[in-house]
Amino acid sequence: MSDPRPIGVFDSGMGGLTVMRALMTRLPGESFVYLGDTARLPYGTKSADTVRRYAVQASRALVARGVKLIVIACNTASVSLPQVQESLAPLPVMGVIEPGAKAALAAAPDGPIAVIATEGTVKGGTYRSAIRAQGSNAPIVQQACPLFVPLAEEGLIDGPIVDAIVHRYLDPLLATVPKPKALLLGCTHYPALKAAISAAAGDVVLVDSAMTTATAMRRSWRRMDNFSPDFFSSWQPVATRPAALRHANASSPAFHRHWRSCPAIAASPRNRWPARPTAPAIRARYGGR
Repeated sequence: MSDPRPIGVFDSGMGGLTVMRALMTRLPGESFVYLGDTARLPYGTKSADTVRRYAVQASRALVARGVKLIVIACNTASVSLPQVQESLAPLPVMGVIEPGAKAALAAAPDGPIAVIATEGTVKGGTYRSAIRAQGSNAPIVQQACPLFVPLAEEGLIDGPIVDAIVHRYLDPLLATVPKPKALLLGCTHYPALKAAISAAAGDVVLVDSAMTTATAMRRSWRRMDNFSPDFFSSWQPVATRPAALRHANASSPAFHRHWRSCPAIAASPRNRWPARPTAPAIRARYGGR
């Protein structure tokens, strides 16, 4: 008999909605519960210990809603996959790192592979380790793109400001010799900027970790017949952000109807961390309207 329980998905904000959308496309019969931990956004600038704690807390909040499987739809938090798996065993938990690494190697088996990601993912060498774990010695170059997450969260996904920031990060990376053959989008927020990234990357193959994760899930999980998504956020509702509407099948009335707060996470202290750049701050720094 099919298991009617939902699949749980979480991220620090709207980035994981790119994974959610891909999962909904590839597993149309499944039910989902999505948690956007907007109270503690972004994860990419936090310490590894802090991210591990957040990942376990978010996962347990989803477990409390009766999920049968959890997808960590965040590259930074996916580094904590072993700890989350240990904490929630025997519940299956899946991250986005390994599917992304495999897809990058499929696109460019001998490299070079370029990886763009958050500061935490780049500093931790997460994708380098995952690619090496596949037995590959392909050359790898990496670049942290810390402004991409606030751009995506603010809905600034095109225009001269976005183009200037994308080129600032990508031009030096793609100028390396030999030129990368594949560019791995190592943060689930980055597909929101895919058009601008693709224009800057030219003929370099883009690898989307959101799509590759959904494909891996489809291969390993049986379809159901009871689609009905639920969405939660720990602070500011993700559904109010323009980019979220574009990247989560927002045409569905359920996307708007089911957004609720997640008390278990919302009650947690927000701690102290630097405020993420807002749209006005980005405009002031880089010009434009």
